[in-house]
Amino acid sequence: MATVLMPLPACDFDPTEVAVSWRILSDAGHHVVFATPSGQRGEADDLMVTGRGLDLWGAVPLLRNVTVVGRVLRADAAARRAYAALLEDPPFRSPLHWGAARRSEYDALVLAGGHRARGMRDYLESPEVQQMAVGSFRQGRPVGAICHGVLVAARATDPATGRSVLHGRRTTALTWQLERRAWELASRTRFWDPDYYRTYVEEPGQPGGYMSVQQEVTRALADPADFEDVPPDAPDHRRKTSGRSRDTLTDARPAWVVRDGAYVSARWPGDAHTFARTFAEVLAEVGAERSS
Repeated sequence: MATVLMPLPACDFDPTEVAVSWRILSDAGHHVVFATPSGQRGEADDLMVTGRGLDLWGAVPLLRNVTVVGRVLRADAAARRAYAALLEDPPFRSPLHWGAARRSEYDALVLAGGHRARGMRDYLESPEVQQMAVGSFRQGRPVGAICHGVLVAARATDPATGRSVLHGRRTTALTWQLERRAWELASRTRFWDPDYYRTYVEEPGQPGGYMSVQQEVTRALADPADFEDVPPDAPDHRRKTSGRSRDTLTDARPAWVVRDGAYVSARWPGDAHTFARTFAEVLAEVGAERSS
């Protein structure tokens, strides 16, 4: 089975995208190893774990424990169970240093996401993490990227071509529709931190959404049409685009996942089960080819 490397920021990664991917890949028999900036255990975005801090009263001690909006936006029950199990996983508790991970032997790479700028920017802007993406694409390793994790690949420039490793590939990522919807809601309920859901915001003179994940990823592609969102005539279109329905191990209808060869991408935590299962299928295919 494959050794799958999953680099993480020191804090604020999305618990669903990391834990569900780990759970499904591990259950398929793969060995998932983690890496953080300093080799210390990473911490998920607590707001996405508990939902506390996402309501109008979220800054009030004790009252913040009452969640309404937070209950909707946080990780669902399956993801919270997976994250609780992940916290006991030895490789997660003792991750590699980013530099050591980049030089280590691994068979596949998973780039998970998160949105809180406090912790995610170091990860998204890390030359070491971007080099993991360059090396993996160059050597033909399977790569999976979900949500903001696709930004790592979009920013990973191959010195041999001077272009992003996603140039010429089909991909999806967090769409502006989903990002804007969450941002607008949280900017009203978490009014003291209105940009919580925006890792990067527009500078004066930039059009709305210019610094969104979708638009930055699209600018790295060979053709804007290579960014694939749910088409209007897709089955279960409303379920896939509502931002309220999440997939499960047995229900992929809410999910939107794009596969291009050994590269798999997805939009947000609501796609995580289908994303990880699709990536496990890629690993199985690659393993079968190598053993034949």
